[in-house]
Amino acid sequence: MYEHRSLTDKIFLVIKGLCMGAANKVPGVSGGIVAFVGGFYEEFIYSLQKINIKAFKLLLNGRFKSFYRYINGSFLTLLLFGMLVSYFSVSKVLDYFLEQKELYVWSAFFGMILGSIYYIGKDFSYWKKKTIVAALLGLVVGIAISFLNPAKENDNLLFIFFCGMISVSGMALPGLSGSFILILLGNYVLLLVDSVNALYDTFSEIIIGNFSFTDNTERIRTLKILVVFTLGSATGLVTLSHILSYVLKHFKHITTAVILGFITGSLGVVWPWKKTIYKTANNGNLMLDTNGKEIIINYERFWPNTTSTETWWALFFVVLGVSILLLLDWYGKNRKRAV
Repeated sequence: MYEHRSLTDKIFLVIKGLCMGAANKVPGVSGGIVAFVGGFYEEFIYSLQKINIKAFKLLLNGRFKSFYRYINGSFLTLLLFGMLVSYFSVSKVLDYFLEQKELYVWSAFFGMILGSIYYIGKDFSYWKKKTIVAALLGLVVGIAISFLNPAKENDNLLFIFFCGMISVSGMALPGLSGSFILILLGNYVLLLVDSVNALYDTFSEIIIGNFSFTDNTERIRTLKILVVFTLGSATGLVTLSHILSYVLKHFKHITTAVILGFITGSLGVVWPWKKTIYKTANNGNLMLDTNGKEIIINYERFWPNTTSTETWWALFFVVLGVSILLLLDWYGKNRKRAV
């Protein structure tokens, strides 16, 4: 079904993986939106759905080529490769800009999500009673999630596995940010910052022949948490893909309407003009969790000051974000004409 790909297609697929990996790490941004807008969402879901009992039988019987073809291995390998590279490169750059130019990063993402609403909705002409209700339901849920308060950090391994299953929904469901869900569950820093940094440091040490990390109990604990989180993510992604492939096949228009509503509702999460509210003690000092990290209570959103130069730069990045989606739309149309 998806066998033949040109070199250009393969390069673009890795780039899309890079974008998905970066998006998944940013609270409020969904990797699923990248897949939806990039035009490979259905292929992504259906390919994951192929990881089933039949696939494992092929693998156990040593029929590796048949297994690889059956699960659309070329597509998944290139996409996942891009996502992994992103976690140790693009996302590091993104982390830097989030610290230095947070307003502009959020503005660009806000614009990209605005653009994605246009991109998904422009060709959707199935507005009937059922789809309107579905869109409103998605809108309400998206808004409700954006105003929930984060929980405390929890490193119980069963809870970590659960976090993996839930957070991966951001890759499968456009508009639902896995990173933001981890903030709500209280484990964003532990699972997407501390754990990833621990793995990065471990690889760096192994490359130079330094194995002293084996005596570092905190490092081993963090790596164990990352392994459990990864297993939970893989389980959640495969399980969710089976559910979504069925839903897309039998209720495609209703599903698209829900996604449109949900993405629109999630705009509150990535509203650029917001201030992070941290938990404070009675003496006014910031309260820290067990790992010495500030405890986030919520975000205080406010209307921008139109007389500020910074606001106009932020609006420029909103327009830039929208423009990126419009360029993707233009590229997709021209590519279809060329074919």
